[in-house]
Amino acid sequence: MYKNIDIWLPSYIKQCMSRDGKKAKQALRLRHVVFCVVDHFEPKWGGAAYPYGHKQGAATTRVDAWIERYPNLAKRHKDSEGRFPQHTFFYPIEEYEAEYLDKIAGLCKRGFGEVEIHLHHDNDTPDGLREKIETGKKDFQKHGLLSRDKETNEIKFGFIHGNWALDNSRKDGRWCGVNNELMILKELGCYADFTLPSAPSNTQTRKINSIYYAKDDSDKPKSHDRGIDVKVGNVENGDLMIIQGPLALNWKTRRPGVFPKIENGEITGLNPPTKDRVDLWVEQDIHVKGKDDWIFIKVHTHGAQERNLDCLLGKPMHDMYDYLETRYNDGAKFKLHYVTAREMYNIVKAAEAGEAGEPGEYKDYKLRLEN
Repeated sequence: MYKNIDIWLPSYIKQCMSRDGKKAKQALRLRHVVFCVVDHFEPKWGGAAYPYGHKQGAATTRVDAWIERYPNLAKRHKDSEGRFPQHTFFYPIEEYEAEYLDKIAGLCKRGFGEVEIHLHHDNDTPDGLREKIETGKKDFQKHGLLSRDKETNEIKFGFIHGNWALDNSRKDGRWCGVNNELMILKELGCYADFTLPSAPSNTQTRKINSIYYAKDDSDKPKSHDRGIDVKVGNVENGDLMIIQGPLALNWKTRRPGVFPKIENGEITGLNPPTKDRVDLWVEQDIHVKGKDDWIFIKVHTHGAQERNLDCLLGKPMHDMYDYLETRYNDGAKFKLHYVTAREMYNIVKAAEAGEAGEPGEYKDYKLRLEN
């Protein structure tokens, strides 16, 4: 029931004990909730890439469902800045199809989100990884996607690792193979990784509910198991920034009626985003150290899977956004900000630099969109 919980439970207990003493102080001032949905968006899921029995022709239908239905969902909701909810499509570079990227890019250019890099690979090498990422970057740029560093003009990208196996972190060594993956990603322009949490997988790290820099050990896997917290006034301290989503125990949703359910920030048809889950995401208090009035919430999903579509494009997501916009956007205790993955990174960097004001002012702080 609690597979691999020994990896992260000690860290969770420690965080809970530390957090209890801060609640009264935090309740006295306005806090900003920076909210991001990242999508492991795999149109060919169950088709050519993975033998789960689905027909390849479903891929176009999956993409079209988002193009047609997402605007109707998003337009019904606004944050404190009057902005729609933002959806970040992490598209698998090994499944590149120009038709699909054209459609998704068109949706994003209408103001509904952005596209970043997702990758599934197995038994790979450092050179093989470099080739795949460089090819993916070029493919995405054909569609005006990805971002640039405002100072260096270098192409940048956010990253989610397929099968959760970032930096060769699976115990059986499958679905990666590259022990110095963090270093290579940084070298190729990755600004941050958004893979975690991965519980209940054994790829889950001991460090949880954090934004931190991981230092790569090229001789060992899972270098991001620990790291240095991003902190106000500090400089980068490691090879790659890791932006984690919430990981907790949900005592309000129990299985089977007694034991708390693991909350890992994943939204699915079987696990919709209820009010108690939203509250738990906020309670994890993920922030840049020294700047706890900006809370970062990154939740994830697999948006191309049919079993999730009615949840992600229907009433459960409407209800989630309604709750965020009432409970966490009253202007007195909370203000809500919908952001993409790139924008979340920019706001993290602004907090690290000690910038004041509202987080929404810094959505393009370091990285700007390509077009």
